[in-house]
Amino acid sequence: MGGMVFAPPAPASVAVSGTFDRFPVRRIFCVGRNYADHAREMGHDPNAEPPFFFTKPADALVPDGSTIPYPPATADFHHEAELVVAIGKSGFMVSEDQAETLIWGYAAGNDLTRRDMQAEAKAARRPWDMAKGFDRSAVVGALRPGPVDKAAMIRCIVDDDVKQEARLSDMIWSVPAVIAHLSRLVELAPGDLIMTGTPAGVGPLSRGQICAVTIDGLGPAKVTIA
Repeated sequence: MGGMVFAPPAPASVAVSGTFDRFPVRRIFCVGRNYADHAREMGHDPNAEPPFFFTKPADALVPDGSTIPYPPATADFHHEAELVVAIGKSGFMVSEDQAETLIWGYAAGNDLTRRDMQAEAKAARRPWDMAKGFDRSAVVGALRPGPVDKAAMIRCIVDDDVKQEARLSDMIWSVPAVIAHLSRLVELAPGDLIMTGTPAGVGPLSRGQICAVTIDGLGPAKVTIA
């Protein structure tokens, strides 16, 4: 009888706020350009296209409070503050009205990006994988079950300076709209995370800095860059 040729890695997971429980993570989907001001700062028309998606591997997850190394192959390492949605039920081709029934909870997150590598990939019309899906590129704070205030503020604070600040209601595509659209592309399943896009103000991180993403009502997603 056959078996695994080596021990499989432990499944990726995220802490659940106020408990010792863990939320197992299957896949990480990310929404591109979901705040109008960020779309404009990246040189795009926020009204010109439906939401689009890219992915990060589940093992790119980094918990709140971690210290991570400045990544290789970049000289322009950026923060992107995001609301993270955790999916708790399967869904395929769901409507916006049905979408909220798939949500297990929410967290603060940081879609870390090798911006120079992304710019080169865009210019060459190549995939973004190595700009977005590198090791330790998905910082996610503790998940909180239940709803989130749609008027909550999302912020990115680098050391003591607020670099990004917006309301969740500033999203071009609401969370239900994002889920409904994504469910027409893939069948969503328990354990999927969706990083829902970042406000304007993305910018560089340097060694020694502390970067914290905060969302009203949720725990932080904080990292130190070594």
